[in-house]
Formats: sequence, structure tokens, C-alpha cells
Amino acid sequence: MLNTKIFEELSAKLSAAADSSPVKDIEKNMRALLTQGFAKLDLVTREEFDIQAQVLARTREKLAALEARVAELEAQSK
Repeated sequence: MLNTKIFEELSAKLSAAADSSPVKDIEKNMRALLTQGFAKLDLVTREEFDIQAQVLARTREKLAALEARVAELEAQSK
């Protein structure tokens, strides 16, 4: 059987090497660039989109009801 302590030590050494490598800096820079790019795109979250879709659906229902009411009033006035 293999000693699990060896694997733990190897894992710790690999993590330390990855943390001190330039890969972390590149990852940070890429995240910053992507964040800036997305901010410029004027995006909304899914939650905000869903809320606006619900507001639009309610507005359409009210508009349909008002159109029906106006048609009814026009029919009565004739």
C-alpha cells in the first residue's frame, strides 16, 4: 500500500508551486480584463431580466384589458 502522507506532501508542494508561479498573476489579470469587458457591455443579471420579463407580462395584460374596455365603451357610445 502507498503511504497517504506522501500524497499529502506532494499535493501541498504542488499547490505551493502553483501559488508562487506566474499563472496566478495571469489569472488575476485575465479576470480583471473580463470584468472590465463585461462592465462595458451593460449586461444585466438573469434575476433582473426575469423581473423585467414579469413586469412586461403584467403590463401587456393590463394593456389588453384597457383595449377591451375602450372597445366596449366605444361600442356603447354608438
